[in-house]
Amino acid sequence: MTVNLQLRMEKADSSRRVSRNAPNSLHVLAILAKDVGDLAVHEKSMFSPILKTWHPFAAGVAVATLHACYGNELKQFVSGITELTPDAIQVLRAADKLEKDLVQIAVEDSVDSDDGGKGIIREMPPYEAETVIANLVKVWIKSRVDTMKEWADRNIQQEVWNPQTNRDKYAPSCVEVLRILDDTLEAFFQLPIPNHPALLPDLVAGLDRCLQYYVMKTKAGCGSKSTYIPTLPALTRCSTESKFHGVFKKKDKSRGLPKRNSQVATTNGESSLGIPQLCVRINTLHQIKSEIDVLEKRVITHLRNSESAQVEDFSNGLSKKFDLTPSACVEGVQQLSEALAYKVIFHDLSHVLWDGLYIGDASSSRIYPFIQEIEQFLLTISDTVHEKVRTRIITDILKASVDGFLLVLLAGGPSRSFTRQDSQILEDDFKSIKDLFWANGDGLPIELIDKFSATASHILPLFRSDTEALIDRFRRAALEAYGSAAKSRLPLPPTSGQWHPSDPNTLLRVLCYRNEDAASKFLKKTYNLPKKL
Repeated sequence: MTVNLQLRMEKADSSRRVSRNAPNSLHVLAILAKDVGDLAVHEKSMFSPILKTWHPFAAGVAVATLHACYGNELKQFVSGITELTPDAIQVLRAADKLEKDLVQIAVEDSVDSDDGGKGIIREMPPYEAETVIANLVKVWIKSRVDTMKEWADRNIQQEVWNPQTNRDKYAPSCVEVLRILDDTLEAFFQLPIPNHPALLPDLVAGLDRCLQYYVMKTKAGCGSKSTYIPTLPALTRCSTESKFHGVFKKKDKSRGLPKRNSQVATTNGESSLGIPQLCVRINTLHQIKSEIDVLEKRVITHLRNSESAQVEDFSNGLSKKFDLTPSACVEGVQQLSEALAYKVIFHDLSHVLWDGLYIGDASSSRIYPFIQEIEQFLLTISDTVHEKVRTRIITDILKASVDGFLLVLLAGGPSRSFTRQDSQILEDDFKSIKDLFWANGDGLPIELIDKFSATASHILPLFRSDTEALIDRFRRAALEAYGSAAKSRLPLPPTSGQWHPSDPNTLLRVLCYRNEDAASKFLKKTYNLPKKL
């Protein structure tokens, strides 16, 4: 045995020296592992039964010696490994099998010993081949993930979000990042390793973080709902000198919404944050979320076909899931949808809504220009966004339209004033908004429209209420809200932005825009509100 072992070790040492210039020859250690295993079996069957006369655990001592000799060669080999290669995996797997075989022989030979063979096993420090393989795979995973993240970062910065780029109208960089991810999964399952299921969570977690990063970059800088809602102007009371008071004056610059460019620049694709471009971003996030389900099913299929399929439990999907990306996509679609909706209403259509609707005489500056322009945006959006997110975006535009309409009525600045007779105009105009989104049954469901129109529908009747009744209603609401503190002097109710017909601030604002002496005198006496900013 000693002569044979020495010859094999000398061969391995010679091969290792040559391997510096011929790396593929390193697999000789895998061959040596098989030879050592065969030698151990031969030793156990031929010599150990005779040698037991002198030593009760002759086979155990023999395999411990073989284990140590091969371990010296393996240690030198492992110290030179810097990356995952086929040779490295081949040698380490062979070493792992050899170790298991040698330990088995030692245990069987020592079964009758007082310690059950533990002493012999202690003389066989583990090769830890599986740990070495796992560490090499983790290095491989990190390299692939880092490369993917760098690629995603570079390419998303160059993305123009052009809806004409492909038929499905999502970003080309999305197509490429999903392809790279799929290729990485494919390459992982082609690695000749025994423990794909154990190492897969590291890979999935890394890829998940990459996709989440791409999602974050996709929605970065696009703003949100709050980005576009204007700061509310200070409260004033109506001047009742004339219905046309202030029409020919220079528009008040302090009404809260900065003057913005018209919608032309954002519909012609001149901006990466234009409406079509925001639609492409939304489509992109929807596509990623859809593909995640496909990828997870593909992972399960790969695992079923892996070496360890017979010992893995597939009933729970192996918990190898993308946890971060799906929720990031849902949140991203929600943010971008709201940003798009409020951008359309408060930015792109500010010239017809904030700067035009009900300025001066309500009957001469009605909702129709707003309806005509928003209809064009709805057509663009319907032609661009994926059908599965279309309803959500149009619903958000409905919500933004209702918010914009209420903001004009309750916070439109001193250029606006309403008589009780104007209430019919307001109700008719609001019906026109709802009709636009209903589209004779081809648009949003009427139940959805009613749901998001409910606040405005409850507030509009206040505009036809008698002024004295409004004042009394406001007093009672303030007393209920502030208790005895409101009996001597009514506090000025803060603005919550949550309009409601029983909210003191909402009632106060209806009075502020009531073009009637009684309302103006009450506001002057109670709060000394000015007629202009």
